[in-house]
Amino acid sequence: MGEEFKFEVVNPEKSFLSKEDVTEVVVPAFEGEMGILKDHISIISFLKPGIIKVYSKTGEEKYYVEDGIIEFKNNNLSILTSSIFNIKDIEKNKIDEMLRKAEEEIKRDKVNDQVKFLIDQKIEVLKSIN
Repeated sequence: MGEEFKFEVVNPEKSFLSKEDVTEVVVPAFEGEMGILKDHISIISFLKPGIIKVYSKTGEEKYYVEDGIIEFKNNNLSILTSSIFNIKDIEKNKIDEMLRKAEEEIKRDKVNDQVKFLIDQKIEVLKSIN
């Protein structure tokens, strides 16, 4: 098995992704970007809007995620999220629409600092994809 571990992403609709040959995953955790390799310490963390980078023997894949929880334990990385898209499959007009909605949302009067931070992160990431 070498330096590989199991990686799974689940959203409310289904098991979105499951891979057995992952060598590294970089996630946008609240603490900052976090790289996970085989035999990483057990961890549970929250995700902020950003890009999940998955490295495996079949190459690199990138996914846009808005929120979620990660858990790494016994060389199994699980991500539970309500919103995830493969960047190569997402259409430009969908990104533009998400960006427009985020920019409208941040202009509202009753946006607290935490929500503002998350929306700012979302806008920054969507602009970088676009």
